Amino acid sequence: MKSKRDGIIGSESPAESIIVTSNAKKKALRFILLLSLIGLLADMTYEGARSISGTYLGLLGASAAAIAIIIGFGELIGYTPRLLTGSITDRTGKYWTFMFVGYGINAIAVPLLAFAGDWVTAAILIIIERAGKAIRAPARDAMLSHAAGEVGRGWTFGLNEAITSIGAVMGPVIVALAMMMHSGYSRAFLILIIPATVSVVILYIAWKHYPAPREMERPKTVEKRGHLPKIFWIYVVGASLVAIGYIDFPFLAYHFQKIGSVPSIWIPIFYATANVIDALGALFFGHVYDVRGMKVLVIITFISSFFSIFVFLDNFSLVLFGIALWGIGTGSQESLMRAVVAEIVPVNKRGSAFGIFSLAFGAFWFLGTAFIGIIYTHSIVAVIAFSFLIQLFAVAVFFFVMKKMT
Repeated sequence: MKSKRDGIIGSESPAESIIVTSNAKKKALRFILLLSLIGLLADMTYEGARSISGTYLGLLGASAAAIAIIIGFGELIGYTPRLLTGSITDRTGKYWTFMFVGYGINAIAVPLLAFAGDWVTAAILIIIERAGKAIRAPARDAMLSHAAGEVGRGWTFGLNEAITSIGAVMGPVIVALAMMMHSGYSRAFLILIIPATVSVVILYIAWKHYPAPREMERPKTVEKRGHLPKIFWIYVVGASLVAIGYIDFPFLAYHFQKIGSVPSIWIPIFYATANVIDALGALFFGHVYDVRGMKVLVIITFISSFFSIFVFLDNFSLVLFGIALWGIGTGSQESLMRAVVAEIVPVNKRGSAFGIFSLAFGAFWFLGTAFIGIIYTHSIVAVIAFSFLIQLFAVAVFFFVMKKMT
């Protein structure tokens, strides 16, 4: 005789239920690993280029203010369209279409930087690449959230960030090696066409094996419906404060080269180091998040807020310490912050929620980066104070959200 419980109809014995659950968990984990491998290769491409894009723009004649605005605007473009693409993803369920377009743009725009003859052309390509991320990110995050119910949200997004960060380490290292071999910027960018192409090939394989990712969502979870909760909007405010106070690495790279605190050949290595810390931190703190919840994000945001005090010093070791703190912060942005969104938002609104979250984060990242670029020319102390204090406000907002969630 069949029974109905929590919306699931079936007659499985306890042993059969365990087997079904185990198989579902394995399927979800394989899917997460596939998406993460695609992200690893894409990040190898983008982050390899990003590690030298600030110095590249400077060599092509861009000013400090121009670099800050370009990088900030690129991030704005990388986040703003997600409001639209996330909403369309919710309505159509066409996850894979957005993934193919987004990763295809990445595979084309980065290698073309090798042929940029001026900083304006390079800037356009950098912005186009960011637009590709805006197209694919909500679909990727929504798909990951469907698989997360089987293995844990913090662990899912932490594992994804850890694996993709391996690419973020390998890319800058490859670029650094190319620079050491005196290949120049053009060849360094061209080498990145290899991981970019492979990422699209693996994306095709993932699509063939998992054509309907939403089916991995637990039935009980799928029944959740509703509007975006008020706590989500408060959380977005906190994330926006983090964004406006954070300093993008290309701008830091420009500063390192300008004052000579970090030799040019070490700049990609510093970025790779930050991404190693990003990866390890995301994996560890993602697991702790599943146990301790929002408290982890509050603590990590507080710790990472001190990075700005160290990265602008004229001391190699202290700058490296600041970059380590910077890496801890970026790890939380790409893992813990996404896990919180998946936790507080109903399943049928996740694409839209990730889009709104990304829109706010990107818009304030742009405003913050542009503002920092302007005040940098007048006072580095003002830059440090602005970055540090605004993130402390973010800690306070996250603490409030944590109390509301418990």
